[in-house]
Amino acid sequence: MNLPAQILAPDDPADAAVLQRLRADPNIGFIDHRELQLRELLKLRPAPDPELVAEPGRWVYYPWRRAVVAVLGPRGFRTVRLDRNRNCITAEEQTRLGSLRIGVAGLSVGHVIAHTLAAQGMCGQLRLADFDRLELSNLNRVPATVFDLGLNKAEAAARRIAELDPYLTVRVFDAGLTVDTVDEFLDRLDIVVEECDSLHMKAVLREGARSRGIPVLMATSDRGLVDVERFDLDPRRPILHGLLGELDIGLLPGMSSREKVPHILRHLEPERLSPRFAASLVEIDRSISTWPQLAGDVSLGATALAEAVRRIGLGEELRSGRTRVDVGGALDQLAEPDMAQQRTAEPTQCSEPALSGIAGIIAAAAIRAPSGGNLQPWHIEAGPEAITIRIAPEHTDSLDVGFRGSAVAVGAALFNAKVAAAAHGVLGPVSIAEDIDGSPLRATLRLGDGKNPGLAAVYGPMLARETNRHHGKPNAVSAETTDVLHAAVEAEGARLYLLTARDDITWAATILAAADRTRYLTPRLHAEMISELRWPGDPFPDTGIDVCSLEMGHDRLAELDLVRRTDVMEHLAQWNAGSELGQDTYDRIVASSALAVVSVPGRALPDYARGGSAVEAVWIAAQQRGFAVQPVSPVFLYAHDVDERQALSAQFADELGRLRSDFHSLTGIPADDALVLVLRLATTRPASARSRRSFDRVRLLSG
Repeated sequence: MNLPAQILAPDDPADAAVLQRLRADPNIGFIDHRELQLRELLKLRPAPDPELVAEPGRWVYYPWRRAVVAVLGPRGFRTVRLDRNRNCITAEEQTRLGSLRIGVAGLSVGHVIAHTLAAQGMCGQLRLADFDRLELSNLNRVPATVFDLGLNKAEAAARRIAELDPYLTVRVFDAGLTVDTVDEFLDRLDIVVEECDSLHMKAVLREGARSRGIPVLMATSDRGLVDVERFDLDPRRPILHGLLGELDIGLLPGMSSREKVPHILRHLEPERLSPRFAASLVEIDRSISTWPQLAGDVSLGATALAEAVRRIGLGEELRSGRTRVDVGGALDQLAEPDMAQQRTAEPTQCSEPALSGIAGIIAAAAIRAPSGGNLQPWHIEAGPEAITIRIAPEHTDSLDVGFRGSAVAVGAALFNAKVAAAAHGVLGPVSIAEDIDGSPLRATLRLGDGKNPGLAAVYGPMLARETNRHHGKPNAVSAETTDVLHAAVEAEGARLYLLTARDDITWAATILAAADRTRYLTPRLHAEMISELRWPGDPFPDTGIDVCSLEMGHDRLAELDLVRRTDVMEHLAQWNAGSELGQDTYDRIVASSALAVVSVPGRALPDYARGGSAVEAVWIAAQQRGFAVQPVSPVFLYAHDVDERQALSAQFADELGRLRSDFHSLTGIPADDALVLVLRLATTRPASARSRRSFDRVRLLSG
């Protein structure tokens, strides 16, 4: 028997005649909420294709309801009905699952399973088999009503599914399964769900499924037993996992109930039954008529089998065997949540050690320089004659392509060292060399008796320089401030491109937010980014970024526990989703007064070091003029060509290339210039926390 609901297309002459006849019957009601369904369709994201919106609707006649209901066309109906499945099930996965043909034998427990599979869109065709009729005692677990009493169990389930989704093909075997009908039931099925009472039919159905390579799933009500037999992967495996031993299943119909008990018990694994269920088995035909089943346990089994069907349908791992989803056992393990996970967001207050002598003072100033992720990629040697700052390759990350970011950090540290030396009247000449003593770059400041009042004047502001990530307000940048910022950069041999127009800042925000998204969605970059975060109590607080300095507030800090998960990012990457991941960057950029983009002619490491000095100079100058400063390091920052972008993120290499090109076009940076760093300037309150520094990377040399 096929699905009892009748789908009618108004533009089909035969269907139109049926509709006209039904409208003429005063005992049949017409229900039309198509406008509401269409509004839902139009609200979907992304917006639906116009052809989908224009799809003609249908009428569905439900004889047992004496009603005709208007619904969207098949594609639109399915799209809206299953939209809330995303992204637990993606649209592409939903299409694959929607082609499955699934048979459910036994519609007491099977009713909830079949309905769950239909509700989740896990099938395109259902076959439901049961000879029995609904009785009042079935309503403790079967989601039917008193109106269904006396109705065949399979038909009752089919009606409920038809009212859920009239387009789903359902075939009813209301005579149940027999040795004669099992072949027809199994023909071309993809999955069998077996919930029969008869041990004989359990065995016969599995023999048939095994011969056709069809997987069989089963759930029982006691302790959430889930049973999987992958005959599609191993057609030679024994049915029921060999629990029936050498029993000839042909003998089962002739056995008495008492003779079947040992075999049923082996199938149930009595040693693993719950105490109440096991005790109830002893009382069958005495104080109770049959074994107990609860609605909650039945629903739990449906949930488990829906996941098993999803895995089989999508080719994910699911091996043969048994497991138990024991809710009672899990509740026995209730425990208070780990309060250590309720992280606070109060910065740790601690003093940094003082470095003695002029050399120590200069070294202490040098390590106050900024670096990507506060990794501090340097080693500093400070002696009576010179301060040497060299790149430490062991303290870098993937974004530091070719040690260019490290060179920028070394240049900033060198600038600080010059400021401190000038303030103490010991400024001497500077030299920068590549590939010295195993380091990609080494900068040396020799101590002398030189004077530089301009540098000396910014000693205090240099020590006060900080990263400030508060969103702030986009106050205008005066012409005088603009001149000061340009002069600070040009004094170090670099160039400044100051974006102040709102349209330019918004476009830059779009580019930089998209670049940040690729950092989240590239596993290695994501792992490195998360590893930089430092919570109060972290064992390595002297490097990395204090979460308090993110200025996210107590509530939003909880979001970090979500975005720090690699498995979450992997799914978003697979779906090419996660636009929200760059939203915080976008919001901060559009709240800026200006973006200060520093570039430098040339692309050698000494050029980048010169650019680093310019970055520190303009940062200090901007902060002196009342602006909060935050560095922005897009993923494409130091990747010059396609090979370097491919090494950074193979999945997003092309996108990073487009973003880099767009950013260069926006700023007008010459093609031969190296992009050094982007600084956002805003007006806001002081930072909540300052990044700490590792003094272990400084070595004082005696005279």
